[in-house]
Amino acid sequence: MSPVIVHISDCFPPRTGGIESQVAALAHAQHNRGQTVQVVTATPAGPGLQPAWPYPVHRITARLPRQMPVHPRAGRELDRLLDRLGPSVLHVHVGAISPFAWAALGTARRRGIPTVVTVHSLWDRAVQGVYRALYRFGCSPAVPLTVTAVSTRTAWLVRQTLPGTSPLVIPNGIDTDWWRAHGPVTGEDDVVRVSSVGRLVPRKEPMELLAALRAAHARLRSRGTSLQATFVGTGPSAKAMHTYIRRHHMEQWVRLAGHMDASGVRRLLSETDLFVNPSRREAFGIAALEARTCAVPVLARVHTGVADFVRHGQEGSLCHHSAFALADELVWLARNAGARRHLAEHNRHTAPVRCTWSAVTEAFTHAYEESLGGGAR
Repeated sequence: MSPVIVHISDCFPPRTGGIESQVAALAHAQHNRGQTVQVVTATPAGPGLQPAWPYPVHRITARLPRQMPVHPRAGRELDRLLDRLGPSVLHVHVGAISPFAWAALGTARRRGIPTVVTVHSLWDRAVQGVYRALYRFGCSPAVPLTVTAVSTRTAWLVRQTLPGTSPLVIPNGIDTDWWRAHGPVTGEDDVVRVSSVGRLVPRKEPMELLAALRAAHARLRSRGTSLQATFVGTGPSAKAMHTYIRRHHMEQWVRLAGHMDASGVRRLLSETDLFVNPSRREAFGIAALEARTCAVPVLARVHTGVADFVRHGQEGSLCHHSAFALADELVWLARNAGARRHLAEHNRHTAPVRCTWSAVTEAFTHAYEESLGGGAR
């Protein structure tokens, strides 16, 4: 009989974001693999008709402003639900601040349930302090616990925060066959189409990218090259971005496209010469992986999760964290069409094999077996 896997996550659709989409997609891939999987979340269901998930989704919710994924009695409610579900192993997903996940770890400790924890974010110093205190003062489960991280950089920060842990690096997954590019690499040398996909929130640094695009555009115009930039996503930074674009007269070449579904993003990437992820705090970068799989060169920062699947000069370019480095690299890539074509051809002919759902689900199966066998990392 296969083990009963119960995913626990503060966030889940209809909320949008990396953790939400990844938990839903991982559970779907495991279900397709024939594993018994359920999801428990603190995220309320959205209004209207709800999607039919192929696996059970249990929502432990409270009426709070802005439908925040928080429950004041999460531990008690989790105890009741897990009594009924009888999980073999818990798979707890944590970000920066994850009170529902923390409550689940306490429940696992009390009930002796083997647990796998996946860390999805780069912890800053304040968050490291919180996790260090929780770990030190007995909030870590006294049960078999296997820790995984979505990238090498994330794993390094977990080791720095929680001495004695040895996180397994298990990347996020995508349907690489669906995202794989099939058409020829095209594009005009004098018009470079740039795209960026992600939530428009300060930690993703969309304003920094706007500033870099403005500086690069000014330098390129005198050399006969222009940029056409598209941002996909929604979020609280959108208002400031609109104001910045109007103030600096960028409306003719910068577009805020809002939300797009996956098919729309794939169409956009098929017409993109360069994908940019400007964040210095990127734990993984699912949209960057999708772009890389679509044969688009990726520009991102060093010392982020993107560096696990984008190597400088092979799948794209990695720039330093200074205010000017992003603009400098944009200018260089925009002026060097041959370099962009070389990167695109490499991406077309090499798949990110560690990020296929087959590889990711297999890796997590081994992590569950380790935890069920009494191992700890």
